[in-house]
Amino acid sequence: MFERPETGTRAVLVGVDFGRPEHAELLAELLLLAESAGITVTEVVAGRRDRPDPALFIGSGKADQVAEAMRASEAQIALFNHDLTPVQERNLERRLGCHVLDRTALILHIFSQRARSGEGKLQVELAQLRHQATRLVLGWTHLERQKGGIGVRGGPGETQLELDRRILATKIRNLEGRLARLEKSRGLQRRARQRGGVLSVSLVGYTNAGKSTLFNALTGAGAYAADQLFATLDTTTRRVWLPEAGQVVISDTVGFINRLPHTLVAAFHATLEETVQADLLLHVIDFSSPVRDRQMAEVDKVLGEIGAQAVPQIQVFSKIDLTEREPGLMRDEYGKMERVFLSARTGVGLDALRLAMTEAAKSTEMDRIGRIQADDAGNDTPIGETDDGME
Repeated sequence: MFERPETGTRAVLVGVDFGRPEHAELLAELLLLAESAGITVTEVVAGRRDRPDPALFIGSGKADQVAEAMRASEAQIALFNHDLTPVQERNLERRLGCHVLDRTALILHIFSQRARSGEGKLQVELAQLRHQATRLVLGWTHLERQKGGIGVRGGPGETQLELDRRILATKIRNLEGRLARLEKSRGLQRRARQRGGVLSVSLVGYTNAGKSTLFNALTGAGAYAADQLFATLDTTTRRVWLPEAGQVVISDTVGFINRLPHTLVAAFHATLEETVQADLLLHVIDFSSPVRDRQMAEVDKVLGEIGAQAVPQIQVFSKIDLTEREPGLMRDEYGKMERVFLSARTGVGLDALRLAMTEAAKSTEMDRIGRIQADDAGNDTPIGETDDGME
């Protein structure tokens, strides 16, 4: 099984261009991911193919080139800017004589480094186990050749593999149960806020778009913020007071990324539920990014996958201090607040965002009442009641 790379691990990055327009962007993004994980990229091996090789993904010739680059740079692992099948990963590790890490595994590793809360650690562990379950064969390839004896089909290798599968399945069920209980508790708290007429706002956006910096600027929470991918994972919630809107609950959620692993989306269901049930989404966008349009599309794609595409949204273009854009706001043809331009770092434009949130609080009041009534119709559990019926 793959061992987690230690900080300072040297790696050769492998990127194959299949003719997709986002290739260069994904390659640059993987370099940032490696940096965030504390991995030093010693060399980049690039290539072009029409389609992945079924056995080695990159073909035998390119695999030999990667092996030579690793020997020359004394790298310990090979990083692939793609998702590999279990067979491809196994064959590459045999051919290269080292650990191989694909894009999904690298993101999972970063998440395991950054999770701080109990719930966040459970979610990351669940995602890792689900990913590991698809690659279980890698841990037992040395047993596959063993036979059980005359008249016995299979052998101890298969027995161990099945045993390991059952152990993983049991761990996954236990984690899912614990997260389900936490999700129920979070749902009760959410219903209490809705009954109190508190506007619920979730910050969403591409990773490193500046969500945590904006969250701190609005709430003064002092949450960790850094210029790196997935600087924070755990959802942080704070209350703020807007003079004409009253109490507002703002949540800073995990950032999205191109090809966000489905195992993470599934494991972080409880956290992402805050986004689905929010009254308003503030879609934070790095205005200085040359690929912001593609990043915006990726965020909208993930919002659609988790069922949050219908939640009212305001686009917040941050980091304008890195450009020549002036702070301000834009409305649509019906006069509804649509975009806000600001700098969370310097504070310019924050008043326009507060105005947008105040207007949203007024316009979503009836929607929130309708949602509470619909929720009550489908959930008879009284607020404050736990699983065992005790207060």
